[in-house]
Amino acid sequence: MAPQYWLLKSEAEDYSWQRLLQEKVAIWDGVRNFQARNYMQQMRLGDLALFYHTGSERRILGIAKVVQEARPDPVDDTGRFVVVKIEAIQTLPHVISLEKIKAEPRLAGLAMLRQPRLSVMPVSTDQWQILLEMGGVTRLEEA
Repeated sequence: MAPQYWLLKSEAEDYSWQRLLQEKVAIWDGVRNFQARNYMQQMRLGDLALFYHTGSERRILGIAKVVQEARPDPVDDTGRFVVVKIEAIQTLPHVISLEKIKAEPRLAGLAMLRQPRLSVMPVSTDQWQILLEMGGVTRLEEA
């Protein structure tokens, strides 16, 4: 089965791409939005995700892979939210700024442009390929 593609957003001060590179594997937690939770529940082993810094940076920096599917968030007493485990795959040769994303007409339907406050969202196969091209990725590195 072909992987699905995602975009994960984080404030660099909360959890940065550089920190994921250092730790190699991390639990993606703290999501308290039901739509984002629903997307996390759809993530499967081997799915790929673009890692986006929000806040003042507003740019995609790297690619991660889902290495553990959704399970209950251990710090959520309500039992309504989940976590997934991700692994850093590679840093993009060229970061992709929000301005560049907005300027690309083929990305007009990208979920992050329609729902900018959502921290986890799907990316279509076509959008994924466009973003990889913009980021200078000619081939994905294996983890």
